[in-house]
Amino acid sequence: MSETRVAQAAVATPHQDLHSAQGALRGEHPGRSRNPVIKVADLAWLEFEKPDLDRAEVFARDFGFGVAARTESELWLRGTFAGSPCMVIRRGRTSRFIGPAFRAAERADLDRLARATGAAVRDADVPGGGKVVDLLDPSGFPVRVVHCAEQLPELPEQRPLLLNFGTDHRRINATQRPPREPSRIQRLGHVVLETRVFARALDWYLDTLGMIVSDFLFLDGQRGRGPTMAFIRCDLGSVPADHHTLAMHLGPGTGYVHSAYQVTDLDSIAAGGEYLAERGYKRSWGIGRHIQGSQLFDYWRDPDHFMLEHFADGDLFSCDVEPGWAPMSASGLAQWGPPATRDFLGASPSPAKVREVLHALRGDNELDVERLLGLMKAMNS
Repeated sequence: MSETRVAQAAVATPHQDLHSAQGALRGEHPGRSRNPVIKVADLAWLEFEKPDLDRAEVFARDFGFGVAARTESELWLRGTFAGSPCMVIRRGRTSRFIGPAFRAAERADLDRLARATGAAVRDADVPGGGKVVDLLDPSGFPVRVVHCAEQLPELPEQRPLLLNFGTDHRRINATQRPPREPSRIQRLGHVVLETRVFARALDWYLDTLGMIVSDFLFLDGQRGRGPTMAFIRCDLGSVPADHHTLAMHLGPGTGYVHSAYQVTDLDSIAAGGEYLAERGYKRSWGIGRHIQGSQLFDYWRDPDHFMLEHFADGDLFSCDVEPGWAPMSASGLAQWGPPATRDFLGASPSPAKVREVLHALRGDNELDVERLLGLMKAMNS
C-alpha cells in the first residue's frame, strides 16, 4: 500500500466517531439554507393548553420546574438559568400542544422576518414584555419568534456531585448522598414534532429561521427518497450550539412528540426519576444515553399524557459540522439503556391511531404505503 493511500485512509471525516453512518451523497439535502431570512438563537419556550392548571403546576414542580408567574388563566414555568421561561400553560377546554416560540438573536430580526413573511411585529404577552412575530409552519403549527425586553434572573443550581475517576481522587473522607428531590430544570433543550409534510416543514425551518441539520435519518432501502427525520440546531457560527433544538420526523400524525429539559448530571436524572416514581408518575423510557445528540436521557409522562425528558451531557456543534446520515431504527436510538418502549415509540395500536393512518394515506402529504411500511419496520428493528 502506498504512503498516499495510507495517509488518505487516516484522514478524519467531519463525522468520525459521531455515530453517523456517513455524510451526504451527491445530490442529497445539504441540511442548511444558502440565504435564510434570519437565524434564530434558541428555543424560547413552548406553549400548551390544559384545563387544570393546579394539576399542571403540581407535576411541573415534581418534574423540577420553577414557577415564573401564575394567574387564573396562565402558568409560566422556568429553569434555573437566566433567560426566558421554558413553558407557558394556558387554561383551555382540552389538553393540547399549541406550538414553539424561538428567540430572535436581535430585535431587528423581527422586522426583517415580518417584511419577508408579511406578518406583523406585535407586543409579546410574556413576563417582562417584549416583541413577537406570529407565523404558521407547513405542518400547521403556530410558530412564534420573540425578542424579550427582560430576562429572568438566575436561580440557585443543583450542584453536580464531585466524582472520583481512576487515580484522580477528588473526593476524600466524604460520602455520596444525592438528595431525593426533584431534578432541578436548568433550561429548555429541544422539542420533537411529527409531521406528514416532513420535507416542506424541514425546508421552512431552514429557510425562514436559519436552522441547520446535525443528523438525518433515512428508512432502510429508501435513502434515495430522502430522509424521514432530522435533528436540527441553531446556527450560532463558531459558538457551539445544542446538537438539536428541534427534531422532526415523518409520520401519520401532526403533533407534539416530546420536549427535553436539561438538568445537572446523571445523579440528578436518576434521583429525580426516583422522586417521580414514588409519586406515581409513569416513566416512558430510560435511563440511557442517546446516539444522535449523545445525551443522557429519562422520559416521563405528565398527567395529561405529554412526554417530557430530563437530559444531561448533550453534544454541542459549531456551524462547520456537516450533517450525518444514518438509518432509522428503534435499536439505533440509544448507545446503552433498556430497549425503547412501545409507549415511547408510539407503537401501541388503537382505533384513533388506525384512523390517523388511514386519513394520512388518503391525504395530500408525503406519507404513502411504502413510507408507512418503512416506518413500521424501523420501529421494530
